[in-house]
Amino acid sequence: MGYNIFNAKEVPEAFQRKLNEFRSSIGVAIGEGKNITFADQDITYGLELQRDRLAEKGIELDYDIYSRDDENKFNAISDWKDAHYESTVCADSCGVKRSVKKDGKTKYKDDRKSIIYETITDVVGGSHPDDDSFCCPNCGNVSTISGLQSGCSYCGTRFQMDDLFPKVTSYYFLDDASMTKKDFRSGYFVSYMLTVISLFVMCIILRLSLRYYIGFIIGGFAIAYVVYAYFLFMRLIVGAISSAGKMGTAGSRMRFEKRMKSISPEFSYEYFISKTQSLIKTAVYSKDEHELMFYEGETLDPKMKDIIDLNFGGALGCKSVSEEGNFVKVVTKAYFDVLYATGDKVYFKKQIFSATLRRRTDIPVDFNFSMTKIACPSCGASFDATKTRRCPYCENEYHISTDDWTLVELKYY
Repeated sequence: MGYNIFNAKEVPEAFQRKLNEFRSSIGVAIGEGKNITFADQDITYGLELQRDRLAEKGIELDYDIYSRDDENKFNAISDWKDAHYESTVCADSCGVKRSVKKDGKTKYKDDRKSIIYETITDVVGGSHPDDDSFCCPNCGNVSTISGLQSGCSYCGTRFQMDDLFPKVTSYYFLDDASMTKKDFRSGYFVSYMLTVISLFVMCIILRLSLRYYIGFIIGGFAIAYVVYAYFLFMRLIVGAISSAGKMGTAGSRMRFEKRMKSISPEFSYEYFISKTQSLIKTAVYSKDEHELMFYEGETLDPKMKDIIDLNFGGALGCKSVSEEGNFVKVVTKAYFDVLYATGDKVYFKKQIFSATLRRRTDIPVDFNFSMTKIACPSCGASFDATKTRRCPYCENEYHISTDDWTLVELKYY
């Protein structure tokens, strides 16, 4: 997925505020364990697991997301909806600085110019599905949306509907080869200074007269521009070569989406991307993947337990799609940017995962489905499936394949 400015539409002001607040909360959520604003429960759960991984390894991760322009305006890139909910992918430029420390010593630092993609979900037409289950953002207990409007029956906290919807259901960063005006000005200034210094050194070596110094100061503007333009062009080529492998995933989107729409007309490939990256992140960050409700595969490669930061790389291809009975199985090729911590060493790597997912084909897609708000198929009660596999009310064992995608295999590609 890329940032297509020709398909971009301006995001309503009410959404802009929440998207920006969510973005500003990511750093403190990862680095300090604070609550992240307007995040759905699955994002919150994944961040909790990441924080546990960092604490287990004795690592401090400083995560700073900063603005690269003065507007801070998100654009809507794509959207999809079902009977109740509408989701929109929104994008804006930003920078991401990371600093990893262990035992008070800095082990890794980077600063990446990026585009942040946030998926924001709202109710369709302002008509809220009052009987839908929802976890209280304050205490985590499950209730209905209408119940939370009257106040959480567990902790007593009262909410307005604006506190519950819209909410961010997915996010990731992509490296950005484009430049804002601010980026160009700062880059050109550095290029000019280096050009002038180089020309002055040449003058000293060749013992040229003062008029050459003055000429180089003036002419340096043009020379620096040519040098900087060449640098940007070469950077663009290198970026294109490094991303060439992702291009093979483009055709798989149309084939898979067409097949799934015949099963569920509301299906969206963007939704599937969001779901897949969420399952992969949660499995990787978990202490024991076999305790996860949605994971049905073999023990993960021990190397995955060294991952401390996992960011979707913007491409997800389908290697194969097969059907057996009322189940569909999809083998995907997922690109991620990964930060590993092994012993005292911290390093970055572009990683490809092979992830196999499975889902029933005889039930419609629920775009608001969450592991944290399961409706027991036996007694109808709601509970948090990240905490237990059995309904706390009737003791019936719940299988998530009843409602959503499961991850049946995850390995390195």
